Amino acid sequence: MIVERRFAKRIDYGMIALVLALFGVGCVAIYSATRSIVPTDPFYLVKRQLMWGGVSFFAFCFMMFTDYRVWQKWALVIYVVNMLLLLGVLFTARVIGGSQRWYRIGGIGIQPSEFAKLAVIITVARFLQQRDARDPKVLLGTFVCVLPPMALILRQPDLGTALVFIVVVIGMLFLAGAQMKHLALIMGVGCLLVVVFTVASLQGWIHILDEYQLKRILVFLDPWEDPTDAGWNVIQSMIAVGSGGLRGKGYLNGSQHQLSFLPSQYTDFIFSVIGEEFGFIGAICLLCLFLGLFWHLIRTVACASDRFGFLLSGGVLFMVSFHVLINIAMTIGLAPVTGIPLPFITYGGSSLLTNMLGLGIAASVYMRRDKLMLN
Repeated sequence: MIVERRFAKRIDYGMIALVLALFGVGCVAIYSATRSIVPTDPFYLVKRQLMWGGVSFFAFCFMMFTDYRVWQKWALVIYVVNMLLLLGVLFTARVIGGSQRWYRIGGIGIQPSEFAKLAVIITVARFLQQRDARDPKVLLGTFVCVLPPMALILRQPDLGTALVFIVVVIGMLFLAGAQMKHLALIMGVGCLLVVVFTVASLQGWIHILDEYQLKRILVFLDPWEDPTDAGWNVIQSMIAVGSGGLRGKGYLNGSQHQLSFLPSQYTDFIFSVIGEEFGFIGAICLLCLFLGLFWHLIRTVACASDRFGFLLSGGVLFMVSFHVLINIAMTIGLAPVTGIPLPFITYGGSSLLTNMLGLGIAASVYMRRDKLMLN
C-alpha cells in the first residue's frame, strides 16, 4: 500500500487522539465493571478488548491510507456479501438471549449486523452519488436497497440496528439534497407504522415484535410498572447515574455495578458505570470527547472533495452520533433499551471494529480533501 507524502501530511491527528482517549476510557470502565466476573484474571475482558483495539486500529489505518473512492467499485460486492452473512446467521448461529446475531469462530463472536451498518453506508453513497435525491423514484430506490438487509436484521431480531439503518439513510438522503417534505412524509409514515405495529402486537393481533421487545417499550413508558423484572435494568441504571452526583463515588467504588445490581454493565449500560463512579463531571468530560469527535467528522463532511466522499463521511457521522445519543438516553430512561452500544466504550469487538472502519473511511476522505479547502 503506497501512500503519497502529501496525503500523509494531512492525517487528522486530532481524530486519532480523540478515538484513543475514548478507547482508553472504555478500557478503564470495562475493568471496573468486570473485575469480579473472572476472579482468576480480573483483566481478562480488558485484555480481550485491547486485542480487538489493536486489530481495529490496524483496520482504521488501512482504511485511512486506502483511497475511499475504491469502495465505489466494490459497493455491489460488499452489499451481496453482507446479505449472505446476514442470511447465514439465521441458519447457522446459536440462539443467545433470544437472538441469532453471532457467528462463533473459536472463542470469538462475530456480529454481522454491525458490519452491515457500514455496508449500507457504502451502498447508499454509491447509489446516490450520481442521482438526484429530489426525485421520488430515487428515494424509493434507496429504500429498496436498504429494506432487504434491514428485514434480515429484524428477523434476528435486532430492532436497535434496524433503527440505525433508518436514521443513517434519512440523514444521507438529507445530505444528498432530498426535499424536506418527502423526508418528513417518510418519517411520519414510519412513526405511524411503528405505533400501529406496536399496538397490534400488544393486542395480540399480529406478532411483529417479540415479547421482550414489547416489554422494553412498555418499560420505557413506565419502568415502575414491573420494577423487579422488565423494568429492573432501566431503574438500576438511573439509580447508578443519579447516585454518582457531581463528582461520583470514585473509581472502583460504584455500588450498583460492583454489587451486581446493574445488568449488562460492560455492554449496554457502561455509561451508567462511568456516571456512578465519575459523576456529572466525568459524564460531561466523556460527552466533550464525543463532541470533539463529531466536530472532526462534520469538518470532514464539509471539506470532502467529491459527492461520494461527502455522503460516506456523512453516513459515518450519523451512525456514530446516533449510537451515542440513543445509548446514553436509554441509560437515563429517555429512550427504550435497544441494545445499541456506546461507540469505543462498550465491550465488544464487532462494534469497535465497525466504528473504526467507518472512521478510517472518514479519515481517508479528509486526507484527500480539496486543496482549496485546506485553509
